[in-house]
Amino acid sequence: MAWLLCGLAGALLCGCASLPAPTEAPREEAMAASPATALGRAAALLVAPPAASAPERTRISAVRPLIQGAFALDARLELIRRAQRSIDLQTYLIGNDSTGLLILRELRDAARRGVRVRLLVDDFYTGGLDPALQGLQAEPGVQVRLFNPFTSGREPKAARWLAFFADFHRLTHRMHNKLFIADGAIGIAGGRNLADEYFLRNRYANFIDFELLMAGPVVAQSAAIFDTYWNSPVVYPLRQIAAAPEADEALQRDFETRTAAAASAAPAAPAENDVYGDPPLGAQLDQPQPRWIQAPADAFADRPTKGLGDPPDGDTLARHYFAMLDTARTQAILVSPYFIPGDSGMAHIRDARARDVRMAVVTNSLADSDEPLVNIQYNRYRVELLQMGVELRELSTRQLKLNGRFRNLLRQARGRLHAKFALLDRRWVLLGSMNVDPRSERINTEFGVRVDSFELAHAMIDGYLLDDDTEGVYRVVLTPGQDGVRWIGTGDVSNEELDDEPDASFLSRLQLLLFSWFVPTDQL
Repeated sequence: MAWLLCGLAGALLCGCASLPAPTEAPREEAMAASPATALGRAAALLVAPPAASAPERTRISAVRPLIQGAFALDARLELIRRAQRSIDLQTYLIGNDSTGLLILRELRDAARRGVRVRLLVDDFYTGGLDPALQGLQAEPGVQVRLFNPFTSGREPKAARWLAFFADFHRLTHRMHNKLFIADGAIGIAGGRNLADEYFLRNRYANFIDFELLMAGPVVAQSAAIFDTYWNSPVVYPLRQIAAAPEADEALQRDFETRTAAAASAAPAAPAENDVYGDPPLGAQLDQPQPRWIQAPADAFADRPTKGLGDPPDGDTLARHYFAMLDTARTQAILVSPYFIPGDSGMAHIRDARARDVRMAVVTNSLADSDEPLVNIQYNRYRVELLQMGVELRELSTRQLKLNGRFRNLLRQARGRLHAKFALLDRRWVLLGSMNVDPRSERINTEFGVRVDSFELAHAMIDGYLLDDDTEGVYRVVLTPGQDGVRWIGTGDVSNEELDDEPDASFLSRLQLLLFSWFVPTDQL
């Protein structure tokens, strides 16, 4: 109780503490890909076929889908270990767990080889992580910066929450971007945070996610976006926000102790091949002529100051998303773990259906959402979406485990959707960190990549079983009266039909409904 009272007092006294005065610092830029590095040479081989002309090379990037968590984590570790000049990493969340601490330790080891490491973390989920971040930053060649940081109430958790509500208008704006770039040559973009549950390493609940390996011009675009954030006035060096209590040598010793267990619990090598029959990244890069999908690709992001002084009608990733939806002619598949389209999104969906575009939405069921309040808000749109002819599919652990592939991956844990992408006309792919909800549209900053590739779109449809015979979900349909919904299972031949939310009790549904009245929709 004493720690809680101290936290309350501290937050009340300094919950609105001002940010430090900005310091004059030279702008820092990403290091461009170079044939002097192994990754630079590999990227050059990946980007375009040998016969491509120079103008064609300037338009083409190389991409490879990362669906399975084991391959996604292995790809990061491989790139960190092969980096020779620079690592730029931007993330919303680093877990204080085996995965997060292992990645921090690998970054430390890279810095000791002479690699410049820049780590940019949103400050919302850094509670308890300051000592590890300070220990990493104690290494020469490492910089750690925080997006829109907490200036007081960093510990304990209760004090942090009080500080959040005391400075709510500023602190509600978060950096949701996820981006990783090694040697300016090869990058990873998508939805995964850096914690156990995003790589199927949690015993209780894991996320089904999506990322894209990238090489070529889209990596240079992404690096420029990283620089915009890194040099933004809303980003602060960790040292300015959380002063280290000890000298660098002591911080390094503490870091070694904190991360030693994570190193000993490093994941086993992934399987020989992924779902597409491709080997892990290291084996691919060692091939004399590695082959990825080659296609035009572009990177986009919100401005770092979105919601913190920018006009609300500024150029946003959400605008690019819906502008792309407006170009669909035959089919649109929208995959988002949190789906609250709002009036604007519904207008775009309505226009697409008026053009006879076949539309499907894949999201989480109430029972399997890690943000059930979002699901309650989504429920308000279900009937209208179905009446428009939109196909709704809700992911369910129960249905997933009726499929042998997912049952083996999840074991005893729950499975939740966290992948965020749109597939248009089986050609255009828009992926990244953005959910289809008001928070992503108006409050958080987001990062995304657009790829023009039939091959990538079909690979994603196959990898996520998104064709008409989708498995692992409930299909949501209208009741005979057209004013309610039913759920039809897809996991086995029985195809059970339910009149109530699957695997969610009446009491839990009632509690969530009551809570939803007190949470503004634009905060979800």
